[in-house]
Amino acid sequence: MKIDKYISQNGFCSRRKAFDLIEEKRVVVNKKVATYSTKFNPGDSVEIDGELLIEKIFVPTYIAYNKPKGIICTTETIQNNILSAINHPEKIYPVGRLDKDSEGLILLTNVTSLIDKIANPKFEHEKEYVVTLNMPITNKFISEVESGMDIGGGVVIQPSTINISKESKRIFNIVLKQGINRQIRKMCNKHNYTVLKLQRIRVMHIELAKLKLDQWRNLTENEIIEINNSST
Repeated sequence: MKIDKYISQNGFCSRRKAFDLIEEKRVVVNKKVATYSTKFNPGDSVEIDGELLIEKIFVPTYIAYNKPKGIICTTETIQNNILSAINHPEKIYPVGRLDKDSEGLILLTNVTSLIDKIANPKFEHEKEYVVTLNMPITNKFISEVESGMDIGGGVVIQPSTINISKESKRIFNIVLKQGINRQIRKMCNKHNYTVLKLQRIRVMHIELAKLKLDQWRNLTENEIIEINNSST
């Protein structure tokens, strides 16, 4: 196992941060300064900034969290970050993002090799949202969403499935496969809508269902198996 992966799996920091530590020559393996090619073997001594890294038993962890509005999807030590909100005993990382003003389902895991395979838009995994606007939806908006919308700046949104709520013409469900930052808000802003509420209710086959706001649960065995099968 490469040393950066070992440091990450041991819960010290993310794999990207481990790369930085190695580059800054702050990682020592068996009394030798580590490089990117250094591998960890059982029984090796690993020090970071002169402190011995105590080996931790790696427990694969996959959770679903119902993120409230105001929580920030970052591992940085700042106010209202998602890790502090969840306070999970394992060192976990958010899979993708859900912006501060949005709420709903986000997955977190410590299996770093899966994060890109789930979040990377090239795999076209579905994400479903419920959106509430300040005004009723027009047929023109629906047509552009379903045919593909140009939101400016050379960015064209892929055709998406949209369903209007039976309760209100201001509420709709939309399924996306792209990973453009604040995509739904930009689509709505183009038509002068204000997004009053944006909630993600599904990622791939995993649904928010009855998970309460600011609560999390472990994924089921079948959910984990399906994630692995769909991300190979």
